Amino acid sequence: MLNYIIRRLLYMLVTLVFVAIISFMLLDLTPGSYLDTEIARLRQAGGNMSDGQIEALKIRYGVNDPFPLKFGKWIVGVLQGDFGQSFEFSVPVSSLIWGRLAFSLILATSSIIFAWLISIPLGVYSATHRYTIPDYIITVLQFVGVAIPEFLIALVLMVVSASVFHADVGGLFSPAYVDAAWSGAKFVDFLKHVWIPIIVIGASSTAWLTRVMRANLLDVLNAQYVQTARAKGLGEGLVIWKHAVRNALHPLIMAAGGILPALISGEVIASIVLNLPTTGPLFINALIKKDTYLAVAFLLLLSVMLVVGNLLADLALAWVDPRIRLE
Repeated sequence: MLNYIIRRLLYMLVTLVFVAIISFMLLDLTPGSYLDTEIARLRQAGGNMSDGQIEALKIRYGVNDPFPLKFGKWIVGVLQGDFGQSFEFSVPVSSLIWGRLAFSLILATSSIIFAWLISIPLGVYSATHRYTIPDYIITVLQFVGVAIPEFLIALVLMVVSASVFHADVGGLFSPAYVDAAWSGAKFVDFLKHVWIPIIVIGASSTAWLTRVMRANLLDVLNAQYVQTARAKGLGEGLVIWKHAVRNALHPLIMAAGGILPALISGEVIASIVLNLPTTGPLFINALIKKDTYLAVAFLLLLSVMLVVGNLLADLALAWVDPRIRLE
Protein backbone atom coordinates (compact mmCIF):
# COMPACT_ATOMS: atom_id res chain seq x y z
CA MET A 1 0.00 0.00 0.00
CA LEU A 2 2.88 2.36 0.80
CA ASN A 3 4.48 1.74 -2.60
CA TYR A 4 1.11 2.43 -4.21
CA ILE A 5 0.85 5.81 -2.45
CA ILE A 6 4.45 6.80 -3.28
CA ARG A 7 3.92 5.89 -6.93
CA ARG A 8 0.77 7.99 -7.09
CA LEU A 9 2.54 10.97 -5.48
CA LEU A 10 5.32 10.81 -8.08
CA TYR A 11 2.72 10.77 -10.85
CA MET A 12 1.14 13.86 -9.26
CA LEU A 13 4.39 15.82 -9.29
CA VAL A 14 5.13 15.00 -12.94
CA THR A 15 1.58 15.89 -13.95
CA LEU A 16 1.69 19.24 -12.16
CA VAL A 17 4.98 20.17 -13.84
CA PHE A 18 3.53 19.55 -17.31
CA VAL A 19 0.28 21.34 -16.39
CA ALA A 20 2.20 24.42 -15.20
CA ILE A 21 4.24 24.59 -18.42
CA ILE A 22 1.30 24.01 -20.76
CA SER A 23 -1.04 26.40 -18.91
CA PHE A 24 1.48 29.23 -18.91
CA MET A 25 2.35 28.58 -22.56
CA LEU A 26 -1.29 28.62 -23.69
CA LEU A 27 -1.99 31.90 -21.92
CA ASP A 28 1.22 33.41 -23.25
CA LEU A 29 0.38 32.38 -26.84
CA THR A 30 -3.00 34.15 -26.86
CA PRO A 31 -2.86 37.38 -28.89
CA GLY A 32 -2.59 40.60 -26.94
CA SER A 33 -2.00 41.18 -23.25
CA TYR A 34 -3.56 42.97 -20.32
CA LEU A 35 -1.68 46.08 -21.34
CA ASP A 36 -3.36 46.06 -24.77
CA THR A 37 -6.76 45.64 -23.13
CA GLU A 38 -6.09 48.51 -20.74
CA ILE A 39 -4.88 50.81 -23.52
CA ALA A 40 -8.00 50.05 -25.58
CA ARG A 41 -10.19 50.78 -22.55
CA LEU A 42 -8.47 54.14 -21.95
CA ARG A 43 -8.87 55.13 -25.59
CA GLN A 44 -12.57 54.23 -25.54
CA ALA A 45 -12.95 56.42 -22.47
CA GLY A 46 -11.35 59.34 -24.27
CA GLY A 47 -7.88 59.08 -22.76
CA ASN A 48 -4.60 58.17 -24.37
CA MET A 49 -1.04 57.18 -23.55
CA SER A 50 2.16 58.24 -25.20
CA ASP A 51 4.48 55.73 -26.83
CA GLY A 52 7.00 56.29 -24.05
CA GLN A 53 4.46 55.48 -21.37
CA ILE A 54 3.37 52.35 -23.24
CA GLU A 55 6.96 51.18 -23.62
CA ALA A 56 7.64 51.80 -19.91
CA LEU A 57 4.61 49.71 -18.97
CA LYS A 58 5.72 46.92 -21.31
CA ILE A 59 9.07 46.83 -19.56
CA ARG A 60 7.40 46.94 -16.13
CA TYR A 61 5.00 44.07 -16.88
CA GLY A 62 7.54 42.11 -18.93
CA VAL A 63 5.18 41.87 -21.89
CA ASN A 64 7.95 41.44 -24.45
CA ASP A 65 10.12 39.10 -22.37
CA PRO A 66 10.77 35.69 -23.97
CA PHE A 67 8.65 32.78 -22.74
CA PRO A 68 11.47 30.95 -20.87
CA LEU A 69 12.32 34.10 -18.93
CA LYS A 70 8.69 34.84 -17.99
CA PHE A 71 7.98 31.24 -17.04
CA GLY A 72 11.23 30.95 -15.10
CA LYS A 73 10.46 34.05 -13.03
CA TRP A 74 6.93 32.84 -12.37
CA ILE A 75 7.78 29.25 -11.40
CA VAL A 76 10.56 30.39 -9.07
CA GLY A 77 8.06 32.69 -7.35
CA VAL A 78 5.47 29.88 -7.16
CA LEU A 79 7.97 27.63 -5.37
CA GLN A 80 8.38 30.44 -2.85
CA GLY A 81 4.63 30.96 -2.47
CA ASP A 82 4.50 34.02 -4.77
CA PHE A 83 2.09 33.60 -7.71
CA GLY A 84 2.92 36.99 -9.20
CA GLN A 85 1.13 40.31 -9.36
CA SER A 86 -2.36 40.83 -10.74
CA PHE A 87 -2.19 43.39 -13.54
CA GLU A 88 -5.75 44.59 -13.07
CA PHE A 89 -5.91 44.81 -9.27
CA SER A 90 -2.21 45.64 -8.66
CA VAL A 91 -2.11 43.27 -5.68
CA PRO A 92 -0.47 39.85 -5.19
CA VAL A 93 -2.41 37.03 -6.85
CA SER A 94 -2.31 34.95 -3.67
CA SER A 95 -4.28 37.57 -1.73
CA LEU A 96 -7.03 37.50 -4.36
CA ILE A 97 -7.21 33.72 -4.53
CA TRP A 98 -7.11 32.83 -0.85
CA GLY A 99 -9.81 35.35 -0.02
CA ARG A 100 -12.29 33.56 -2.30
CA LEU A 101 -10.98 30.00 -2.33
CA ALA A 102 -12.39 29.12 1.09
CA PHE A 103 -15.96 29.87 -0.03
CA SER A 104 -15.43 27.91 -3.26
CA LEU A 105 -14.14 24.88 -1.35
CA ILE A 106 -17.01 25.06 1.14
CA LEU A 107 -19.58 25.19 -1.65
CA ALA A 108 -17.90 22.44 -3.68
CA THR A 109 -17.42 20.10 -0.70
CA SER A 110 -20.96 20.70 0.55
CA SER A 111 -22.31 20.07 -2.95
CA ILE A 112 -20.41 16.76 -3.14
CA ILE A 113 -21.78 15.65 0.23
CA PHE A 114 -25.28 16.75 -0.80
CA ALA A 115 -25.01 14.85 -4.10
CA TRP A 116 -23.80 11.63 -2.48
CA LEU A 117 -26.34 11.70 0.35
CA ILE A 118 -29.17 12.07 -2.16
CA SER A 119 -27.93 10.02 -5.12
CA ILE A 120 -26.90 6.81 -3.34
CA PRO A 121 -30.22 6.14 -1.52
CA LEU A 122 -32.22 7.19 -4.60
CA GLY A 123 -30.09 5.03 -6.89
CA VAL A 124 -30.42 2.02 -4.58
CA TYR A 125 -34.17 2.46 -4.26
CA SER A 126 -34.60 2.92 -8.01
CA ALA A 127 -32.54 -0.21 -8.77
CA THR A 128 -34.36 -2.38 -6.23
CA HIS A 129 -37.82 -1.15 -7.32
CA ARG A 130 -37.49 -1.33 -11.08
CA TYR A 131 -40.42 -0.45 -13.31
CA THR A 132 -42.48 0.98 -10.47
CA ILE A 133 -44.01 4.44 -10.37
CA PRO A 134 -41.33 5.79 -7.96
CA ASP A 135 -38.64 4.41 -10.29
CA TYR A 136 -40.19 6.23 -13.25
CA ILE A 137 -40.43 9.46 -11.23
CA ILE A 138 -36.78 9.22 -10.16
CA THR A 139 -35.73 8.54 -13.76
CA VAL A 140 -37.61 11.61 -15.00
CA LEU A 141 -36.02 13.75 -12.28
CA GLN A 142 -32.59 12.43 -13.30
CA PHE A 143 -33.03 13.59 -16.88
CA VAL A 144 -34.46 16.91 -15.76
CA GLY A 145 -31.56 17.50 -13.36
CA VAL A 146 -28.99 16.78 -16.06
CA ALA A 147 -30.77 18.80 -18.76
CA ILE A 148 -31.67 22.01 -16.90
CA PRO A 149 -28.78 24.52 -16.84
CA GLU A 150 -27.51 25.77 -13.50
CA PHE A 151 -28.44 29.41 -14.09
CA LEU A 152 -32.09 28.45 -14.63
CA ILE A 153 -32.15 26.42 -11.42
CA ALA A 154 -30.59 29.36 -9.61
CA LEU A 155 -33.18 31.80 -10.96
CA VAL A 156 -36.09 29.48 -10.07
CA LEU A 157 -34.80 28.93 -6.53
CA MET A 158 -34.25 32.65 -6.07
CA VAL A 159 -37.83 33.43 -7.12
CA VAL A 160 -39.32 30.63 -4.99
CA SER A 161 -37.23 31.54 -1.94
CA ALA A 162 -38.04 35.22 -2.18
CA SER A 163 -41.76 34.87 -2.93
CA VAL A 164 -42.70 31.80 -0.88
CA PHE A 165 -40.22 31.74 2.00
CA HIS A 166 -39.47 35.49 1.98
CA ALA A 167 -35.78 34.66 2.21
CA ASP A 168 -32.94 37.04 1.48
CA VAL A 169 -31.41 35.60 -1.70
CA GLY A 170 -28.22 36.54 -3.48
CA GLY A 171 -24.76 36.47 -1.96
CA LEU A 172 -23.62 34.43 1.01
CA PHE A 173 -24.41 37.02 3.66
CA SER A 174 -26.96 39.68 4.42
CA PRO A 175 -25.70 43.26 3.89
CA ALA A 176 -25.27 43.73 7.65
CA TYR A 177 -22.82 40.79 7.87
CA VAL A 178 -20.77 41.19 4.68
CA ASP A 179 -17.90 43.06 6.34
CA ALA A 180 -18.60 41.96 9.92
CA ALA A 181 -16.27 39.69 11.87
CA TRP A 182 -17.20 36.03 12.19
CA SER A 183 -19.64 35.31 15.00
CA GLY A 184 -22.50 32.97 15.80
CA ALA A 185 -25.01 35.34 14.22
CA LYS A 186 -22.93 35.65 11.04
CA PHE A 187 -22.59 31.86 10.80
CA VAL A 188 -26.36 31.44 11.12
CA ASP A 189 -26.85 34.07 8.43
CA PHE A 190 -24.36 32.19 6.24
CA LEU A 191 -26.36 28.96 6.65
CA LYS A 192 -29.53 30.79 5.62
CA HIS A 193 -27.91 31.81 2.32
CA VAL A 194 -25.64 28.89 1.46
CA TRP A 195 -28.30 26.21 0.88
CA ILE A 196 -29.41 27.71 -2.45
CA PRO A 197 -25.90 27.60 -4.03
CA ILE A 198 -25.38 24.06 -2.72
CA ILE A 199 -28.57 22.82 -4.39
CA VAL A 200 -27.84 24.72 -7.62
CA ILE A 201 -24.26 23.49 -7.92
CA GLY A 202 -25.01 19.94 -6.78
CA ALA A 203 -28.22 19.33 -8.76
CA SER A 204 -26.55 18.15 -11.95
CA SER A 205 -24.07 15.93 -10.09
CA THR A 206 -26.88 14.45 -8.01
CA ALA A 207 -28.90 13.51 -11.09
CA TRP A 208 -25.88 12.01 -12.86
CA LEU A 209 -24.65 10.06 -9.81
CA THR A 210 -28.14 8.65 -9.24
CA ARG A 211 -28.20 7.27 -12.78
CA VAL A 212 -24.72 5.78 -12.37
CA MET A 213 -25.63 4.22 -9.00
CA ARG A 214 -28.80 2.67 -10.40
CA ALA A 215 -27.07 1.20 -13.46
CA ASN A 216 -24.12 -0.19 -11.47
CA LEU A 217 -26.30 -1.72 -8.80
CA LEU A 218 -28.48 -3.44 -11.40
CA ASP A 219 -25.35 -5.12 -12.79
CA VAL A 220 -24.08 -6.12 -9.35
CA LEU A 221 -27.42 -7.55 -8.22
CA ASN A 222 -27.17 -10.15 -11.00
CA ALA A 223 -23.68 -11.26 -9.94
CA GLN A 224 -23.17 -14.79 -8.64
CA TYR A 225 -21.82 -13.77 -5.24
CA VAL A 226 -25.00 -11.79 -4.57
CA GLN A 227 -27.12 -14.84 -5.47
CA THR A 228 -24.90 -16.95 -3.21
CA ALA A 229 -25.40 -14.55 -0.31
CA ARG A 230 -29.15 -14.81 -0.76
CA ALA A 231 -28.96 -18.60 -0.98
CA LYS A 232 -27.16 -18.65 2.38
CA GLY A 233 -30.18 -17.00 3.95
CA LEU A 234 -28.86 -13.47 4.45
CA GLY A 235 -31.49 -10.75 4.72
CA GLU A 236 -32.22 -8.72 1.59
CA GLY A 237 -31.14 -5.47 3.23
CA LEU A 238 -27.81 -6.98 4.29
CA VAL A 239 -27.23 -8.45 0.84
CA ILE A 240 -27.90 -5.12 -0.86
CA TRP A 241 -26.11 -2.68 1.43
CA LYS A 242 -23.15 -4.81 2.58
CA HIS A 243 -22.35 -6.78 -0.56
CA ALA A 244 -23.98 -5.19 -3.60
CA VAL A 245 -23.79 -1.46 -2.83
CA ARG A 246 -20.15 -1.61 -1.75
CA ASN A 247 -19.07 -2.96 -5.14
CA ALA A 248 -21.46 -0.70 -7.02
CA LEU A 249 -19.72 2.33 -5.48
CA HIS A 250 -16.51 1.79 -7.48
CA PRO A 251 -17.42 4.02 -10.47
CA LEU A 252 -18.77 6.71 -8.13
CA ILE A 253 -15.52 6.76 -6.18
CA MET A 254 -13.49 6.89 -9.39
CA ALA A 255 -15.60 9.80 -10.65
CA ALA A 256 -15.31 11.64 -7.32
CA GLY A 257 -11.71 12.58 -8.12
CA GLY A 258 -12.83 14.89 -10.90
CA ILE A 259 -15.93 16.26 -9.20
CA LEU A 260 -14.18 18.84 -6.98
CA PRO A 261 -12.43 20.86 -9.72
CA ALA A 262 -15.45 20.39 -11.97
CA LEU A 263 -17.72 21.88 -9.33
CA ILE A 264 -15.38 24.79 -8.67
CA SER A 265 -15.07 25.59 -12.37
CA GLY A 266 -18.75 24.84 -12.94
CA GLU A 267 -19.99 27.18 -10.24
CA VAL A 268 -19.08 30.21 -12.35
CA ILE A 269 -22.57 30.73 -13.75
CA ALA A 270 -24.24 30.09 -10.41
CA SER A 271 -21.84 32.51 -8.72
CA ILE A 272 -22.57 35.23 -11.26
CA VAL A 273 -26.35 34.75 -11.00
CA LEU A 274 -26.33 34.52 -7.19
CA ASN A 275 -23.58 37.15 -6.71
CA LEU A 276 -21.29 34.82 -4.75
CA PRO A 277 -17.78 35.88 -3.63
CA THR A 278 -16.11 32.77 -5.08
CA THR A 279 -13.20 32.14 -7.42
CA GLY A 280 -15.29 31.43 -10.55
CA PRO A 281 -16.20 34.99 -11.61
CA LEU A 282 -12.69 36.20 -10.80
CA PHE A 283 -11.21 33.48 -13.03
CA ILE A 284 -13.48 34.38 -15.94
CA ASN A 285 -12.61 38.06 -15.54
CA ALA A 286 -8.90 37.21 -15.53
CA LEU A 287 -9.25 35.31 -18.81
CA ILE A 288 -11.22 38.13 -20.44
CA LYS A 289 -8.81 40.83 -19.28
CA LYS A 290 -5.76 38.63 -20.05
CA ASP A 291 -4.54 38.97 -16.48
CA THR A 292 -1.93 36.28 -17.08
CA TYR A 293 -0.59 35.54 -13.60
CA LEU A 294 -4.04 35.49 -12.03
CA ALA A 295 -5.47 33.21 -14.74
CA VAL A 296 -2.57 30.74 -14.73
CA ALA A 297 -2.68 30.58 -10.93
CA PHE A 298 -6.32 29.51 -11.14
CA LEU A 299 -5.50 26.89 -13.79
CA LEU A 300 -2.71 25.50 -11.63
CA LEU A 301 -4.98 25.50 -8.60
CA LEU A 302 -7.69 23.55 -10.44
CA SER A 303 -5.06 21.09 -11.65
CA VAL A 304 -3.80 20.56 -8.11
CA MET A 305 -7.35 19.88 -6.98
CA LEU A 306 -7.82 17.42 -9.84
CA VAL A 307 -4.72 15.37 -9.09
CA VAL A 308 -5.30 15.50 -5.33
CA GLY A 309 -8.93 14.49 -5.87
CA ASN A 310 -7.82 11.58 -8.05
CA LEU A 311 -5.31 10.54 -5.38
CA LEU A 312 -7.98 10.58 -2.67
CA ALA A 313 -10.32 8.66 -4.98
CA ASP A 314 -7.63 6.04 -5.62
CA LEU A 315 -6.98 5.67 -1.90
CA ALA A 316 -10.70 5.37 -1.19
CA LEU A 317 -11.02 2.79 -3.94
CA ALA A 318 -8.09 0.84 -2.51
CA TRP A 319 -9.80 0.91 0.89
CA VAL A 320 -13.08 -0.34 -0.56
CA ASP A 321 -11.55 -2.96 -2.88
CA PRO A 322 -8.76 -5.08 -1.34
CA ARG A 323 -7.71 -6.29 -4.80
CA ILE A 324 -6.26 -2.86 -5.60
CA ARG A 325 -4.10 -2.90 -2.47
CA LEU A 326 -2.53 -6.17 -3.63
CA GLU A 327 -1.52 -4.85 -7.04
